[in-house]
Amino acid sequence: MAEEKSPEDAARSGNPSVAAKGRAAKASKAKSGKGTKKNKLTTGRAWVVPTFLTLLLLGVAWLVVWYLTTSTGITVPVMTGLGNWNMLIAMVLMGASFGVATLWK
Repeated sequence: MAEEKSPEDAARSGNPSVAAKGRAAKASKAKSGKGTKKNKLTTGRAWVVPTFLTLLLLGVAWLVVWYLTTSTGITVPVMTGLGNWNMLIAMVLMGASFGVATLWK
């Protein structure tokens, strides 16, 4: 009894004639568009890279501005009042950017 094979199994067959038929069936299936699945995870991830870069650059800029203002004595209204908490804010922004980067496909 001959067992009916799927095109994927037939394409991997050791028998050249069966493999050729399997490849032909697989190619016609791909051309018709039937049976193809779109990966939903790859669509809709366009926001990841801009968010990652924005958070990273904002964290680095926060840290640089804080270092420059404390070393030169310039006062920035919000940053001066926060004191050393500015370091934590910058690190949280940069850490969040790498957390967002894990969603990048």
